[in-house]
Amino acid sequence: MARKTGYVYEERYMWHNPWGCQYSPLVQPFKHWEGAETKRRFHNLLLVSGVYTHLKHLQPVKPASDDQIELVHTMEHIQDMKEKSARMEGGYSDDETTFTQYAFDIAALAVGGIIHAVDKVMEGEVDNAYVLCRPPGHHAVPTKGMGFCIFNNIAIAARHLLKTYPDEIKRIAIVDYDVHHGNGTQDTFYRDGEVLFISVHQDSNYPINSGHAHEMGEDDGQGATINIPLPPGSGRGAYKYAFDKVVIPALDRFQPDYILVSSGFDASYADPLSAMMLSSSDFRFMASSLVSAAERICKDRIVFVHEGGYSELYVPFCGVAVVEAMMGVGAGDVVVDPFLNEVNHWGGQDLQSHQIQAVDRVSELHKL
Repeated sequence: MARKTGYVYEERYMWHNPWGCQYSPLVQPFKHWEGAETKRRFHNLLLVSGVYTHLKHLQPVKPASDDQIELVHTMEHIQDMKEKSARMEGGYSDDETTFTQYAFDIAALAVGGIIHAVDKVMEGEVDNAYVLCRPPGHHAVPTKGMGFCIFNNIAIAARHLLKTYPDEIKRIAIVDYDVHHGNGTQDTFYRDGEVLFISVHQDSNYPINSGHAHEMGEDDGQGATINIPLPPGSGRGAYKYAFDKVVIPALDRFQPDYILVSSGFDASYADPLSAMMLSSSDFRFMASSLVSAAERICKDRIVFVHEGGYSELYVPFCGVAVVEAMMGVGAGDVVVDPFLNEVNHWGGQDLQSHQIQAVDRVSELHKL
């Protein structure tokens, strides 16, 4: 079924410029992992393939206001970002979250882009939307940025929906398939029963000691946090089993009024910051499963928000696969992944016994 898919992309997103990295005085510095190139190449593939012509580019985008950012973050964090971003040398939130001058403006524009997208879906202008923004957001906690993230874009969008559409939006599900645990999103909603947070990630990658299966929420949020930590080396079999056994049944049980997706592509076989083996077809499968769930459960309301993914070569093919799935375009109808045959033949792609055990434990904990 063809769907009208919205698209948010602003040139200024590409101007976010974290400092280079140097983890040892004996090793030459190199560019920061969270660079513009993966996102720009994703956008360019949409353009040159012609997929872009079938999207509705949602413009203009306005920066989020302080009040909107404060739906999740403390005013102290907001002011700290403003002050550091005004300096010529920029600043940092932690040792991996560095930024140059004007970073606050770009981060606020990223939040504004997501708010714009979720509103356009609510208004019926588009069926769904993909937000290709940076900096990413899912590691940012209410009091500070971390893990390349300044503001938690997707968490702010969720709070915006709950506040702006109280009669229509009472429950939101956030699904995060970025390879790193969405600790900031979890922290934001850990005691909140209105938001179901599901994270499928590599076990014990980043942050350290975060995203364990026994982290299930507290108080009103008890059971509304579902962590699926997959063993390193997981491929298509493990992710399909996790979706079929936990992710989709959890969505069906929760019955959200809106689904938001933290769309990171760093679980791909080519990513330098993970040890997973996914291909573009696996991201297509996850996106198709989530879009189908939104169609069945919440009137098609679903927005994908870009997070991580650090392979300049492979992120574009994974990203376009997701956008095609959102549009209802079949695999290979427009863009052919030239690396798909290679990754599909890697050993260990099929479901393994230790991966079954990891997923089954989550299913048992949550009685799914």
